[in-house]
Amino acid sequence: MDYGEPHLLALRATDIKMELADRAVGLLLSFVSLSIFTYYTFWVIILPFVDSDHFIHQHFLPQEYAILIPVFAGVVLLCLPCVFIGFVMLKSQKKKA
Repeated sequence: MDYGEPHLLALRATDIKMELADRAVGLLLSFVSLSIFTYYTFWVIILPFVDSDHFIHQHFLPQEYAILIPVFAGVVLLCLPCVFIGFVMLKSQKKKA
């Protein structure tokens, strides 16, 4: 079997390794996202109906954090692009002057 030039074969092997690495990262991100979604859903929807003296409550944060954590994350996710846009605008004004 002729695979062509040797550098093309090495390039193909690199492509396969990168594809496997991308799949591994994608699988890891999917697992983390699904785990966070399951934890949060159980914490917010199911846990309020479980008795407060049940042992499962020791594995979860207090209910107040169910609102505070997403609000804080949302504020941070909104502030980061705003700060970036502000820096870009300041930088472009300095170039004009």
